[in-house]
Amino acid sequence: MELLTDDEITAKLGDLAGWERAGNTIASTVTRGDFRDALLYVGAVAFLAEAASHHPDILIQWNQVTLTLSTHSAGGLTAADFALADKISKLG
Repeated sequence: MELLTDDEITAKLGDLAGWERAGNTIASTVTRGDFRDALLYVGAVAFLAEAASHHPDILIQWNQVTLTLSTHSAGGLTAADFALADKISKLG
């Protein structure tokens, strides 16, 4: 996979509400109703990640879930990160 340029990353982030760049990653933090809801959300994210064969780093803090995406094998951000972020964003 090819790394995206800074301009490409900026353009793609403009289409993704709730995601921010953090160096060579993009991250999103969502607040769910409670811990159980956070775990159910993570399960839905895991389903999408497995289907895409692309896996985010996940941090659960009671009802908050932080997802961080990067293509580790490429050393930064690729189209795969933004494709998965878009699918995750549609979970609601």
